[in-house]
Amino acid sequence: MSETLTITTPDGVFSAYVARPQATDAPAVVVIQEIFGVNTVMRDICDGLAAQGFVAICPDLFWRIEPGIDITDQSEAEWKRAFELFNAFDVDSGVTDIAATIAAARALPGASGKVGAVGYCLGGLLAFLTATRTDADASISYYGVGLEKHVGEADKLARPLLMHIAEKDQFVPSEAQQVILAALKDHPQITIHTYEGRDHAFAREGGAHYDAADAAKANGRSLTFFNTHLA
Repeated sequence: MSETLTITTPDGVFSAYVARPQATDAPAVVVIQEIFGVNTVMRDICDGLAAQGFVAICPDLFWRIEPGIDITDQSEAEWKRAFELFNAFDVDSGVTDIAATIAAARALPGASGKVGAVGYCLGGLLAFLTATRTDADASISYYGVGLEKHVGEADKLARPLLMHIAEKDQFVPSEAQQVILAALKDHPQITIHTYEGRDHAFAREGGAHYDAADAAKANGRSLTFFNTHLA
């Protein structure tokens, strides 16, 4: 069952896609978009989380640039537009909008008040910053881009964070991965899994680098993580 949630901030109003489970008093998960907006891939992830018993909420984080972006990774023109959006996006404002989404999720009728976050690609970076800058109860980062520039923020991390890193990520070179792993692998709140031979977005169904086996492995770990920390 899906609906649209409107979230009000001091800067303006934006919408979020919401998928609900059959159960009431369910924990919520904020699903943080890639560079393609709130598209079919993101809505499907939300629907999948709802089927697993979570209220899943995907906020439109590109609303400050252009509300309602919904594109795919299937054409050159869409990739060009996606990178334009990525370059125009303000990360700090995005985290502020995620914090507003978390607050709305805690107050949502039918939700338990526990809220996690999961993000992919650009959202993988935002999920890390959500873990360090917001009161999310548990966060998951899939192949975050640009994360190596922010590892110092882990000093502020007080709640559990799970990270999935693709070892052959074309957008996160090995030097950047070494910075991330050296800074974060011994943090008491952080669990890191690396995936040998995998490229960026290996868990994006229909994507060029999708790997069903490792996607299933990562998603299984994520489900266990959320079930443990959002119960």
